[in-house]
Amino acid sequence: MTNMLTKQFGKKGWTPERIGSLKGKTYVITGANSGAGFEASRILLSKGAKVVMMNRNPDKSATAIEALKLSLGQHIDVSFIQVDLGELGSVRTAANELLNLTPSIDALICNGAIAQVAKQQITVDGFESQLGVNHFGHFLLCGLLFDRINESKGRIVMVGSNAYKMGLKRIKFEDLNFDNKYTAWDSYAQSKLAQMMFGYELQRRIKAAGKNVEVQVCHPGASRTNLLKDTASTFNKILWAVMSRVIAQSAEKGAWPEVMCATEQGLQSAALYGPTKRANTVGPVDQNKLDSIALNQDMAAKLWTLSLDKTSLNWLL
Repeated sequence: MTNMLTKQFGKKGWTPERIGSLKGKTYVITGANSGAGFEASRILLSKGAKVVMMNRNPDKSATAIEALKLSLGQHIDVSFIQVDLGELGSVRTAANELLNLTPSIDALICNGAIAQVAKQQITVDGFESQLGVNHFGHFLLCGLLFDRINESKGRIVMVGSNAYKMGLKRIKFEDLNFDNKYTAWDSYAQSKLAQMMFGYELQRRIKAAGKNVEVQVCHPGASRTNLLKDTASTFNKILWAVMSRVIAQSAEKGAWPEVMCATEQGLQSAALYGPTKRANTVGPVDQNKLDSIALNQDMAAKLWTLSLDKTSLNWLL
């Protein structure tokens, strides 16, 4: 079983060398001004694709675009739309702007995330911040862009995390915001489990409805990115700074799973792609063993209904 899981792309795993020309294709990436999202943008642009970054910070986005143009040339087609995934109103505005500017979407890569928020924070819409940004923001964005992606016979890529199989290993429906006992780790784990469960539920609903959207789920492993910089406790920042020198791979390699899921043909459904060594933290990119909790259909259906309600989204799928 293990060999089957890790040998879809041979001993070296998937690498960007497998990508041909992406001329004429459009990729939308959330959280693309640094880390894996930035590196994914760079790889896709280097293959001739158009990339639309959906980021919160205009200044950092301008700097990122400047860096990409210096690296790849002024001719690259890269643009920016401002979005705060922690505000549903901002997501709706950004989705409208994107639909007005972008006639086709070959893949929406749900890469943006916040992690290990040290003390409980609640979004303007009343969600625990990690669940709000990582799941509800992306859920709404996917729903609003779905028809355009379907018309394009495109893809949705969920960038999850190994944290999905840690923490409580369930959605805490009775206390979604962890009001009773907040911990940075359990709330983050819940947010990534929710995001991945949504991905697999979306796969099932698309299949039942006969739609033309492919959904893939991946994770970056342990990568040297800025994910914890703004949100984690001082202790966790120091711990990660030390550990990352030993166990982590580059942000570029952390981007490979999401780029693969956006471009590669013949990927499996109900699968999880990411690094395959050292408990799936580093190494060749291929299929990982998937914990059954992510495929719990009862919990996923309940989460779907709840997400429609919380985001006031009319998504008939």
